[in-house]
Order: sequence, then C-alpha cells, then structure tokens
Amino acid sequence: MLREPGDSRQERPVAKSAKDMVARARAKVENLDPAAVAAELERGAVLVDLRDHPELAAAGRIPGSVHVPRGMLEFRADPTSPYHDEALDPTKRVVLHCASGGRSALAAATLQEMGYAHVAHLDGGFAAWAEEGRPVETV
Repeated sequence: MLREPGDSRQERPVAKSAKDMVARARAKVENLDPAAVAAELERGAVLVDLRDHPELAAAGRIPGSVHVPRGMLEFRADPTSPYHDEALDPTKRVVLHCASGGRSALAAATLQEMGYAHVAHLDGGFAAWAEEGRPVETV
C-alpha cells in the first residue's frame, strides 16, 4: 500500500499473499496446457472464460467459451442461485481460464469446494492459448 509522507497508520502484514494463494490453488487443481484444453473441448467440456468484458473486447475469446466474469462465478455455478448458468453443471467437465492462469486456478479450487468434481484450469490462461496460435475470435 502506498502511503503519503507523514502517514502514521500501522502497516498490517498480509497473512497470505495473492501469489501464495494462487500457488496453493495450482497445487490442488488440475493444470492443463492449451493442447490438453483443446482435447477437452473436443470431448465436450465446458470452457469458462473468467475475464472481464474489457479483456474480451481487447484480446478476443476462445471459440465456444462461456463468459462468466470471476466476480459472478460462485453465483453462476450454484444450481440453487437465481443467477445460475445452465452451462455450469457440477457433474460435467468444466475447464476455466483467465488471462494468465491465476484467477482460473483460484476459481477452479473454489468450484472444487462447491462440489464440482471434474474441474480444471488452463495454466497460462488465454495468453498461453493465443501464443500457440490456437483459434481466437473477436467479441
């Protein structure tokens, strides 16, 4: 946190950094490379894009992906929620991705906690997908 000169507020230590949380999530979830995600899509997996609208508009999206902004994931994934998205089914294979893999690792761990047994994430995110020259469509 940046402070102005003379700011006397005590700085509180962070118990867990975002980097630590992502590392722990990656250790708990299935991490897939772009080739593995492409194979999952061919087998009928649901691919969930967690990025925000401006990110999709700027970079495009993976064809066939379902857009669920990270802030809405738990509500869209919960079958009892009025915001539930029918594409998200705890019994189906669900693969998540974000821009680089941090948010999707955290989100995959969250879905596991919610009872999703067949969840994974695209390690390296959309950036890894695009770097390999895999299909991208404009939004």
